[in-house]
Amino acid sequence: MLLFLIAIAAPAQADSLLPGPPAAIRVDFTADTVSVTAIQGYSNRSTGRALMPDDPVRIASVSKLFVALGVMRLVEKQIVELDADVSDYLGWSLRNPDFPDKAITLADLLSHRSGLRDGINYALPMDALLEEELRNPQAWHSNHPPGSYFTYANLNFPVIAAVMEAASRKRFDWIMQNELFKPLGLDACFNWIGCSDAKIAAAVTLYRPDGSVARDDLRGIREPCAIVPARDGSCDLSRYQLGQTGSIFSPQGGLRISAMDLAKVGQMFLNKGDGFLTPASLGQMMQARFIASGPTQQSGDSEAGYYCFYGLAVTILPPASAAIPDCESVPAETPYFGHSGHAYSLKSGIWWNPMIGKGVAFFRTEVSDHDPAGHCIYSCD
Repeated sequence: MLLFLIAIAAPAQADSLLPGPPAAIRVDFTADTVSVTAIQGYSNRSTGRALMPDDPVRIASVSKLFVALGVMRLVEKQIVELDADVSDYLGWSLRNPDFPDKAITLADLLSHRSGLRDGINYALPMDALLEEELRNPQAWHSNHPPGSYFTYANLNFPVIAAVMEAASRKRFDWIMQNELFKPLGLDACFNWIGCSDAKIAAAVTLYRPDGSVARDDLRGIREPCAIVPARDGSCDLSRYQLGQTGSIFSPQGGLRISAMDLAKVGQMFLNKGDGFLTPASLGQMMQARFIASGPTQQSGDSEAGYYCFYGLAVTILPPASAAIPDCESVPAETPYFGHSGHAYSLKSGIWWNPMIGKGVAFFRTEVSDHDPAGHCIYSCD
């Protein structure tokens, strides 16, 4: 049984904000059922709007799983290939300067084995050029060629978005709306572009533990600039160059989605693609590309035993994942698949277990940077 762990003391709030517990929700699902098993708090403390199951939130790094689904849709349409040199799509040479002869693939980028690291700003402005920014040696591991070392790095995902745009000749937000959100019936978006007015009105504001606003205090009004603007502050998307920047929609963490819509995606996995993707494509995503222990151990930074197994933007966890002390003690049976998120004082996740046919989706706001629950706020037993 999955254990609910979000009951914590309410933080001190500013006088203008309503007191109460942090906004939090948990949704359990099977292949054909979805149920809200816990919900609390306000989507906005100033207006007093209670959190509702369909309210969208900036879900943080869970976004990466969705980008991978978009990539696999393009793979099935033969627009991109997982193991092709992405330079062929970009029109310029993407190379680690210390390994200029080593090609980098979408599989490398999605599995965080490209050699990129978060040594530079990955929230590049609209008029930045990846080709120029990635000449900076601080963006790369100097002693690990592509495909040889796992380092979880947000910087991989603007590159992936640029590849998707360059190969399809479509903007990233259009690709995600038409290849992912619409086919799955999700009212979701990256950086609020493409979400309905109803979702804008229901946006969950992210607060820090001290009550200050971290992100998305919309109160029903769309942001005047929902992308990472150009260096001069301009926000004219007609000036955006496909496949040259990749970061303006925040593919690494900018997805806005509700817990209920997260559960729909988990159900798609439990239903083996359900016509959205083939079982083979899902299998490629869920296959461990990085293995931190055992006879097939590979080099990488498991971040103190959290990333013991990782696929194509899919984290693979054993039972009782929150209590794992290190990768040496990880059992391989009945794994959970999914992704976690942690940014702007929010923790989130979606996890499903095909062996038992169950899963959970959740988020919680106002989380301290030193929250003792680590990456996960649930144990998956």
